[in-house]
Amino acid sequence: MCGRFNVDDEGMDEAYERLTGGPFPGETNFNTAPTETAWIIRRQRRAEAPNQWAAAEAKWWLTPFWSQTPKPKFATFNAKAETLGTSRTFREPFRRRRCLVPVSGFYEWRKREQRTLFGEAAGKAATASEPYFVRSRSGVLLLGGVWDRWGRGGEAFDSFAIVTTAVSEPLAFLHDRQPLMLSWEDARLWLDAEGDEPALDALLKPRLPVALRAAPVSAYVGDPRNKGPRCGAPVGEATAIAADS
Repeated sequence: MCGRFNVDDEGMDEAYERLTGGPFPGETNFNTAPTETAWIIRRQRRAEAPNQWAAAEAKWWLTPFWSQTPKPKFATFNAKAETLGTSRTFREPFRRRRCLVPVSGFYEWRKREQRTLFGEAAGKAATASEPYFVRSRSGVLLLGGVWDRWGRGGEAFDSFAIVTTAVSEPLAFLHDRQPLMLSWEDARLWLDAEGDEPALDALLKPRLPVALRAAPVSAYVGDPRNKGPRCGAPVGEATAIAADS
């Protein structure tokens, strides 16, 4: 899954210039959490520029256009690749409203067993979670997403979900899911309104198109109110993860 991500404006301008022709319009947020507003890249809505892309501000918790309320009661900040084409919530956004979510990296909590040492519970196994920060070894990380627009009674806003896939083996030590990560070439295909369906399906397989680094970070990142650089500061040795060959 992908439940937190990091956006450091360092390096973001280059990515946005490359894809939209303009600088990154947002601000640094080292600990972006679901329901917060972030920036995505999507196709221009203007008919005169159907194949051009633009930055847009959107809420990270997709509200489908048909929802009766502005926030669904079920979690929609992630969209499973396996059900994108059939889910009532995500199938239309997948067909018509795909987007990119450029990030500096994402956080994942690694679960591990540990033995208690004292008291009545001594020797029993307990589960602890250790946060990791996963980032590209070569700049901005492009995540695949879907978006939708909701409106009722004069209120309207855009929202998005990050697509997740089954995990690639080198990342399996962290979790059994991973966000959909895209190369620059993949990103253009993902945004293409006329994207070839078999090619899109291939992108949704467990893949590592870019080399990564995964480093443990402190529990400080667990509180979504904490937004400073300490969130992504390593507290242990990083693991290098190679891109798919």
